[in-house]
Amino acid sequence: MKLTASMPPILVLVAAMGVTACSPRVEVAVPSEPITINLNVKIEHEILVKVDKEIDSLLSEQSDIF
Repeated sequence: MKLTASMPPILVLVAAMGVTACSPRVEVAVPSEPITINLNVKIEHEILVKVDKEIDSLLSEQSDIF
């Protein structure tokens, strides 16, 4: 077989194709079951109200306001 001027680029192309054929492959697959997220959350809150004595007496006298 005689080597011509066009043979080296062809050999490089064949070598590159051989190297890329051996590269690892990454696949993304859809899970068969749905994704479930369990959250155990405990929420506590405390409301502090400071009322002036005059307002407190007014509210106690007119309890039907609210």
